[in-house]
Amino acid sequence: MAALSQPRPRTHVDELIQKARQGDDDAFRSVYEQTSARVYAFCLRMMKDETRARDVTQDTYVRAWQHLETYRGESAFTTWLHTIATNACLVALRSRRRRREGDTEIEALEAMPGSNPGDPVDRIALERAIADLPDGARTVLLLHDIHGYRHDEIAQMTSTRPGTSKAHLHRARKLLREALSR
Repeated sequence: MAALSQPRPRTHVDELIQKARQGDDDAFRSVYEQTSARVYAFCLRMMKDETRARDVTQDTYVRAWQHLETYRGESAFTTWLHTIATNACLVALRSRRRRREGDTEIEALEAMPGSNPGDPVDRIALERAIADLPDGARTVLLLHDIHGYRHDEIAQMTSTRPGTSKAHLHRARKLLREALSR
């Protein structure tokens, strides 16, 4: 007989979400205050533009508020919120192709084996290589290597399968290695 999974332990955010679902605007405001910095940082890495990242972050919370009743609590609220943020970023990126020059992604450089984060030449090369990745590969690379999500979580966020996430990550790393070895 297969073991049943244990229910996820309730968190302070879960309690606030329960209050927000009952119409408590202050509870949702508290959730925003506790989670918005991380969502904005994620959106900034995806959008590579502060103004667009702020817009997508705002859109993420508007959508979350409008669809709060659809949150089932099967995963952490922050996972659900990051799914909304991922989708909002992808929609924004599709609607207007992002510029190839962008802000830095120092964290990605630090995550690369054999890299020297203090070397500006390495940083610039990595930034360009990441910016040149196809959208799917770039998204998975950021979610997995920078934000630490597992492939099953990434698959849920991007409406794909874990195998697709693994393939995108493999492709992203291969393309980065090729670009950085030139």
